[in-house]
Amino acid sequence: MTDSTFVVLLRGVNLGPHRRVAAADLRTVAQDAGLTAARTVLNSGNVVGRAAAPAAAAAGAAAEAQVAARVAAALERRLGQQVPAVAITAGRLAEVVAANPFPDAARDDPAHLLAFVPAGPVDADGIARLAREHPGPERLALAAGALVVEYPAGLAASRLTSARIDRAAGTWLTGRNWNTVTRLLALARELGG
Repeated sequence: MTDSTFVVLLRGVNLGPHRRVAAADLRTVAQDAGLTAARTVLNSGNVVGRAAAPAAAAAGAAAEAQVAARVAAALERRLGQQVPAVAITAGRLAEVVAANPFPDAARDDPAHLLAFVPAGPVDADGIARLAREHPGPERLALAAGALVVEYPAGLAASRLTSARIDRAAGTWLTGRNWNTVTRLLALARELGG
């Protein structure tokens, strides 16, 4: 697997009547943004593709930020709406999966385990404080720069909202359940060799 394969996640799309992004549009936008072999997973703002030069030549977080910015700009040009996007290399996504602090939840209830990928550096102290102060029943911990949260009673009933997580992290994040994360990683591995 190479670091030229990226997973791009949109935030807050296809949840209601606003900010609709069809999978076909997202594939086209990803290609417009320089990702080849772009493939979507589900209709919830997930696309995997290989970066053409010069994005592939950038390193780590800089490459991820560059790919996310290109996809967001292409979305705005094509659809006329601003949609936050975050990108993560296939290698880094594999690290997040390997570092999962809650393997029991991944095995027994993957639909209620979420990986939140940040748009920027995460304030580890802020997340540690949130984990100490939050009464539960959720468990949360950082894993390879991403936040992993178990929502045993479901996300809709939780007081551990995206807004609280964003404040604690010092950046916005977008989450996907573990089933989706592992599907994205499998597709990234397929594309990345």
